[in-house]
Amino acid sequence: MVRIGRRGFMQAIAAGAAVEAACSPFGGAFAMAQETTAQPTRDDRPNIVFLFTDDQRFDTVRALGNEQIRTPNMDRLVQAGVSFSNACIMGSTVPAVCCPSRAMLNSGRTLYRAPRDLAGTLTFPELLRQAGYETFATGKWHNEPESFARSFSRGGKVFFGGMSNHLKVPVYDFSPDGNYPKERQYIGKKFSSELFTDEALGFLDRYESDKPFYMYVSYTAPHDPRMAPDTFADMYNPQAIHLPANFMPEHPFDNGEMRIRDEKLAPWPRTPEVVREHIAAYYAMITHLDDQMGRILDKLEETGRGQNTVIVFAGDNGLAVGQHGLLGKQNMYDHSIRVPLVLAGPGVPVGERREGLCYLSDLFPTICDLTGLPVPDSVEGQSLVPMLGPEQHRIRASQFYAYMSVQRAVRDERCKLIEYYVNDRRTTQLFDLERDPWEVTNRVEDGEYSDDLKRLREELASWQGRVGDPMVGV
Repeated sequence: MVRIGRRGFMQAIAAGAAVEAACSPFGGAFAMAQETTAQPTRDDRPNIVFLFTDDQRFDTVRALGNEQIRTPNMDRLVQAGVSFSNACIMGSTVPAVCCPSRAMLNSGRTLYRAPRDLAGTLTFPELLRQAGYETFATGKWHNEPESFARSFSRGGKVFFGGMSNHLKVPVYDFSPDGNYPKERQYIGKKFSSELFTDEALGFLDRYESDKPFYMYVSYTAPHDPRMAPDTFADMYNPQAIHLPANFMPEHPFDNGEMRIRDEKLAPWPRTPEVVREHIAAYYAMITHLDDQMGRILDKLEETGRGQNTVIVFAGDNGLAVGQHGLLGKQNMYDHSIRVPLVLAGPGVPVGERREGLCYLSDLFPTICDLTGLPVPDSVEGQSLVPMLGPEQHRIRASQFYAYMSVQRAVRDERCKLIEYYVNDRRTTQLFDLERDPWEVTNRVEDGEYSDDLKRLREELASWQGRVGDPMVGV
């Protein structure tokens, strides 16, 4: 595993991909940092701003190829940095997929070693705080208050729940004593995305310390209920929405989680009209969220902080919204495990994409490398820094995914294998992702893919052993 500090990283990037500041779509605020001869001091470490969304699928950014959605500010980040096309989560041990996803993100650990409450586990904001960063958070912390208190020195409008009406979010003011009893909770009086953005802007306006900061803005959108303000809902006519190529009225077999809450948001069989309505409402939520993110990007530029700020934009998991006859995220298809992931800022190439396989949990060691901190021994993720250089190194050859005790999957750069264990019955799917990115044609009975099936089954067993999967050998 490659570990290099921020200075070495910037030298490597500058040597192979120097870009003039004027080329940045932010007018230079997010352009590549230039090499200096002076040894960086503590105050030279970059600020980190993390814009984290809830249930946003990987293909819901216009600049990444979806011409039906409007995301001008997410597009700004894509144009200003590096987009990771195959960023994924490892899956979930519970139906609330975002809970273990956030635990893996913040701990840098794999699915079965990341406690959902983060008890006794070092988080990367906690590490930054120990290293002299001011750490601020607003929005959703879907783990326990104890881990939040360890991780953040400042905050506001903190939401510890899982989902909520976006106009009635139960939140807490930041508690310096780390205690968040129920009686301190109250209802925010704005739409969730605006509520959390206002807190972030207030932090930036008031921040006067010479210390670098980490600002975590964790939105609850576009998670349902999908109730975007009318101005944004009116942008999307359901009748004009294209159905996905893998639209199905129903999933072709029992995947072990067919009647969960997420799947009950529309009747069976799914109809084209209903799915178009859901997609339109989903896109409207994302466009409204994008508008709020733009306020933060503008504030960073206005205050001059963007020149030394690394921005991370990511989602906690995807969502089917009508694909494969599903609506939720409790499955192993790309629409539910792949997420948007963009890095922009000092030392990051401008307007580039990387196809290598990576996880959200890789952000912990990546942020360590970008800030010159040693990577703790507890971290299992791999830094994305080697992928950013001109050689675009791959950090892993395959990925493993799991959902509770009913689904297991593994993929390499060409194929994906999914195994289902439901009611004492095993069902297998094998997809050629190069030929069939929508995962429609099951190749498991195709003799042309017999070697792929054997190879991926062996790879799945290997992954299960390495990550401590309790179903290894099943």
